[in-house]
Amino acid sequence: MQTLLLGPDAVDEHTPLADVIAAVSDAFGAYARGDVVMPAKSYVDLPQYNGDFRSMPAYVAADEWDAAALKWVNVHPDNPDSYDLPTVLGTLIYSDPRNGFPLAVMDGTLLTQKRTGAASAVATDHLAVPDASSMGLVGAGVQAYTQLEAIAQVRDIETVVVADQDEAAVQAFVDHFSDRFDVRGGTIEEAAACDVLSTVTPVSEPIIHAVGDRTHVNAIGADAAGKHEIADEVLLDATIVIDDYEQCTHSGEINVPWSEGRLDDDDIHAELGDLVVGDRPGRDGIDGVTVFDSTGLAIQDVACAHVAYENASDGGSGTDFELVGTDLSS
Repeated sequence: MQTLLLGPDAVDEHTPLADVIAAVSDAFGAYARGDVVMPAKSYVDLPQYNGDFRSMPAYVAADEWDAAALKWVNVHPDNPDSYDLPTVLGTLIYSDPRNGFPLAVMDGTLLTQKRTGAASAVATDHLAVPDASSMGLVGAGVQAYTQLEAIAQVRDIETVVVADQDEAAVQAFVDHFSDRFDVRGGTIEEAAACDVLSTVTPVSEPIIHAVGDRTHVNAIGADAAGKHEIADEVLLDATIVIDDYEQCTHSGEINVPWSEGRLDDDDIHAELGDLVVGDRPGRDGIDGVTVFDSTGLAIQDVACAHVAYENASDGGSGTDFELVGTDLSS
């Protein structure tokens, strides 16, 4: 049996965002029903290299498919300057849950970007006002691109405001999307006033102190204890939806006010999967500001890898190689 090797170009080609969003929604639905196995994310901290590794395994049994995968991902902030590498690198092993055979090994870096954007799209679809047409982005890095691409799949976004201290990054973002959206650089306050806001920064002190009356916020940047993009006064007045209770309370956007006792269980409206399966109301039953606290779950990686593998296999893409010997006589 052969294992399929999928590099970044093949992963990109075979993971159209519409397919990824649908699969990620399926995965959150399976999570709400209890049809997943997802051990806690484990960390290998390497302070001597100003970085860490994270191991993220999961199995998902969706309505029409099931799959298992393991993502090995790092965060090394010095990479761009010191090694000319991305801050985040990922490799994913996609296995047949029936027998454990590694069906594919694929690039997990682009996959991480797409599955994160897809989760925001699922949340936005359930929580943003139906006629949302403006989107703000705070942070103009790589993830901002996928946030806009994915959310534009579920809302008719026309105008975009992007805010970042790096003027060159803002201009690159504007240039990239200028033929598709009315996009411009602006202040954090202007971005936060839009119908939909995605925050993709690594800050530890809040930078969002006010949003529009019915803005939906996708809080993406907080992925470790102490990180905090959205001011407590915004969170306290918002309807908060999280991706996972344990991760969000320990390392998500709500982790700081949670640890300090300013937020508790009564302040959490639902996990995203509860909205997907209809156990809790989305925007139809909510007025005012909504916040989605996205920490990133291994089930999202499984869903995205499932799309990549199935589409690549159907299209005859990728490179077959022998990773595992299957000769039982040896």
